[in-house]
Amino acid sequence: MHYEITGDNLQMVTLRLSQGESACAEAGAMVNMSGNMQMTTNMKGGLFKGLKRMVTGESLFMTEFTPQGGEGFVSFAGNVPGKIFTLDLAGNEFIAQKDAFLCSKQGIDLDIAFTKKLRSGAFGGEGFILQRLSGRGTAFLHCCGDIMEMTLKPEEVVRVETGLVVGFESTVDYSIALAGGVKTVFFGGEGLFLTTLTGPGRVILQSMDIAKLATALMPYLPIQHNSSGR
Repeated sequence: MHYEITGDNLQMVTLRLSQGESACAEAGAMVNMSGNMQMTTNMKGGLFKGLKRMVTGESLFMTEFTPQGGEGFVSFAGNVPGKIFTLDLAGNEFIAQKDAFLCSKQGIDLDIAFTKKLRSGAFGGEGFILQRLSGRGTAFLHCCGDIMEMTLKPEEVVRVETGLVVGFESTVDYSIALAGGVKTVFFGGEGLFLTTLTGPGRVILQSMDIAKLATALMPYLPIQHNSSGR
């Protein structure tokens, strides 16, 4: 498989698949494809895994793309302005926010992962459930805004605003801590809690989250009136 990521803030990834190769994606992520590309919709991993994907906000079904009679291409894009991050797995695991997965080559297993601590799930901005990607191959994650990649040393700590963590290697510890003192919490404008990530391992962050984007757009949306005209 060869791939190319095009665009700046509304990126698209194009996968070029040889005869016999396949890729799978979240339903609705496909932008365009060659005429010889065959689409098959199924519950990858069976009903149980399909239901678990639904818990993370993904669809019950996944779409598989396979070229017929030679090489073909298929392109995918996210549903919000942002970047596409390439994740290469070689038997290791990567934990991602629940709506980050875009597409992958065959060989990547998509499952759910529960946050280790109740406080992390309740206040971490990602809920109790994250996605676990494992296997061997290449996966593509969609991030909101721009991407920042860090590799934490053992016991190295980074604190991040909730909702801005795209994902991290399974060796990274994920927890939640208070943003600061009383004045910081109520007047600092940064929220009550921060996500705390402790190394070792790789961490992927994003500059914007969809909740912030929605809040920023809210004042510019037309006001909906009920049928009585009030």
